[in-house]
Amino acid sequence: MFTVEQIKAAHSKVKSGADFPAYIKEIKSLGVTHYEAYVSDGHIDYHGADSRTVKVPAKYDPLVVAETTQTEHFKAELIAHQQGKTDFITFIKMCAETGIEKWEICMDKMSCTYYNKKGNEILVEEIPQ
Repeated sequence: MFTVEQIKAAHSKVKSGADFPAYIKEIKSLGVTHYEAYVSDGHIDYHGADSRTVKVPAKYDPLVVAETTQTEHFKAELIAHQQGKTDFITFIKMCAETGIEKWEICMDKMSCTYYNKKGNEILVEEIPQ
């Protein structure tokens, strides 16, 4: 079963959104079934079989997530990030500014769902394989 150290090692290879699909493939091979990443401080809850959960603690100083969701601005900035035009911390700050509270990755569906502070789905994307 996966460990925090294995997940951190896989994540250390991600330099931009362009690296994301390879990261997902690697942690899926470790046994991760899904995870939630929180914009406010970067903590992530990874889940696997048999209700196993590994929590990666906060990675940066807390950010304030906007109450109002700017969906179209978020989508445009997300595309730029996925093309490798921004680094991860720039992406995180943009998420906070546009009202994105977290995203959830589902390995079975190979999807990434972004949520606002009210728990509403803002965008569901397929993860390239």
